[in-house]
Amino acid sequence: MPHNAINFKEKLGLFNEQWSPKVIAEMNDYQFKVVKLQGDFVWHDHKDTDETFIVLAGQLRIDFRDGYVELSEGEMYVVPKGVEHKPYAEHEAHVLLIEPRGVVNTGDEEDSKTAANDVWV
Repeated sequence: MPHNAINFKEKLGLFNEQWSPKVIAEMNDYQFKVVKLQGDFVWHDHKDTDETFIVLAGQLRIDFRDGYVELSEGEMYVVPKGVEHKPYAEHEAHVLLIEPRGVVNTGDEEDSKTAANDVWV
């Protein structure tokens, strides 16, 4: 079996669409997804799981009903399960998401930004 490192920049270079997470690895039942974000997302939550955001490039703000957190390159934040949130990036940000397999990016919300699930690059 070959042992190959996963390069984030290389994986992010394989697609252009925004708000469409792509799976790059799995560990047990968790998926590691890279995504390009720009502009406003939709308010949503994930009732059964936490969601981890790690900023690889750019800046990301995650809004909550009672405040927000700003993340820069090299920073991360874990949104607790059931907490309504809305990511926003003024300029394109590259983010690594860590969440269980099968999690839909918009939670239970149906929206034009609801992405296909389990798409690998």
